[in-house]
Amino acid sequence: MNGARALLATLAANDVNVCFANPGTSEMHFVAALDDSPEMRGVLCLFEGVATGAADGFARVSGRPAATLLHLGPGLANGWANLHNARRAHVPLVNIVGDHATYHAAYDAPLQSNIESLAAPLEGWYRRSTASDQLARDTADAVAASYGPPGRVATLVVPADVSWNAVDEPRSWPRAERSARAHVDDEELSLSVRVLRSRRTALLLGGSLSREHLALAHRVARATSSRVVMETFPTIVDRGAGVAEPERLNYLSEFALDQLKDVETVILIGAREPVGFFAYPNVASRLVPDPAEIIDLVAPGGDVGTALEALVDALSAPSLDAERGDVPVAPTGDLTTQSFAAAVAATLPEGVIVADESNTSGVHLAGAMRFASPHRWMTLTGGAIGYGLPVALGAAVASQGRVLALESDGSMMYTLQALWTMAREGLDVTVVGLSNRSYAILNFELSRVGASATGTQSARMLDIDDPTLDLAALASAQGVPSVRATNAEELVSALERSYATPGPMFIEAVLPKRFG
Repeated sequence: MNGARALLATLAANDVNVCFANPGTSEMHFVAALDDSPEMRGVLCLFEGVATGAADGFARVSGRPAATLLHLGPGLANGWANLHNARRAHVPLVNIVGDHATYHAAYDAPLQSNIESLAAPLEGWYRRSTASDQLARDTADAVAASYGPPGRVATLVVPADVSWNAVDEPRSWPRAERSARAHVDDEELSLSVRVLRSRRTALLLGGSLSREHLALAHRVARATSSRVVMETFPTIVDRGAGVAEPERLNYLSEFALDQLKDVETVILIGAREPVGFFAYPNVASRLVPDPAEIIDLVAPGGDVGTALEALVDALSAPSLDAERGDVPVAPTGDLTTQSFAAAVAATLPEGVIVADESNTSGVHLAGAMRFASPHRWMTLTGGAIGYGLPVALGAAVASQGRVLALESDGSMMYTLQALWTMAREGLDVTVVGLSNRSYAILNFELSRVGASATGTQSARMLDIDDPTLDLAALASAQGVPSVRATNAEELVSALERSYATPGPMFIEAVLPKRFG
């Protein structure tokens, strides 16, 4: 037995049984060890950003870490943007990064780099394993660290000789010692109860929000005439018919400031203090009005459920009936952002997981999906685009059910290699590629930041219609059956067909060009 086999055995012993991989020479002993590790599912990804995003999606749905396998510092760098999104989602993730053999590092070979400096900004856990007989223990420590709490990115660097050197097989593999979540502070809880009874208060929820969490929060709100607000980009949230619906904090700072202007107290429950996504001239960065009080009841990634149950008990908050509404109707006519949202809502089967990277094309989705079939919704927690397809891939591996990815054309081009892995693994993923042929959000932001751009040079920086991207052809080239929808009826038909057909399907939805 060698170090690589010990690493895999330890991962499996700690219920880490999926590895999204983009390996290189330094990781060949790990790859070979997969043949003797049937408990580990290796999933090949054609780009490291797909592997890291898939591990994020897997964790959001399962609550457990997947592993990634990355090739030295450049591999980690290629996967970094989606690791940033995972960091902001507070999910557990175990990065295995191969490196040159310990004795080879002194020669500064072309791929030599400072891996620790690349991992440090992820604000997670880092270790470089230096001895094969310690690799199993290092691996268990990485799994434990990934769970936190809160969940975080744990990066374990494994030099090639640490993988290939022989080790003795132990009677049992080391287990990760997981830390307990922090208890809700009694003083902060008592203060929260007092202000809920006496002030205009908003509960600001964040992270992973189940229908049970949302029901508890609405009981608190109804008992105290307070408001339930959800952060703009939660990790994963239950939505749809029968699920209590919070307000969503507006993405636009000006609107968010107006949304919170009358609040006297904000109680943070699994969320940070809300701030503007970007800075804008003459617009405040902090969104909570002065002199409103902020109570940090539960840190991001903390125990949201226990805190909400404690508030319900302290306030003797009564149970509530779930709100009901009209089932969405399938649209007809032109394909617009409104009819796109209606088509998604009208056709969605119960239990689907949605990875939303629709960006400006999805402006009407939240309202349309209010009474759609119950589903789970994942959002872009860290703002680094190119998350949607990889996260959908990982979610499909974790759930073994249908996933719907709503993907804008510009963002799709960052990580379209995820489509190939969806096809290879036969995953039940429906992808709607939204073709508006522009970086529409940037055209919108151009005026908001006060930039004046009226010439052809600046226009070409934001336009992706020369040449026109053929999204359906790109998906077909990666092995995913593809269709194009140019009106609402075609989109409805394609969605219904995709849900009834095993495996992945790509639908290019051709929308009017935005800001063109």
